[in-house]
Amino acid sequence: MAKLLYVGSHGVEDPTRAGLVFVAANGARDAGHEATVALVGDGVLLMKEAIAAATIPVGWPPVKELLTTAVGKGVVLRV
Repeated sequence: MAKLLYVGSHGVEDPTRAGLVFVAANGARDAGHEATVALVGDGVLLMKEAIAAATIPVGWPPVKELLTTAVGKGVVLRV
């Protein structure tokens, strides 16, 4: 089992990149690895529920859903 760190620095200005770290971390957890998401810069704003709900990546659910799923799978969040 690997320990993986994903760093998210994007927010509403690029919703697909903002969601990518959560999609990747969720996939890592599904594969049995430890995953941590560190949010920096504009990514920190995704911790606001309204912003996460309004940030909708292309092809994925809103960041709020991705974030909720990540927390449910045991992904560690760092801000």
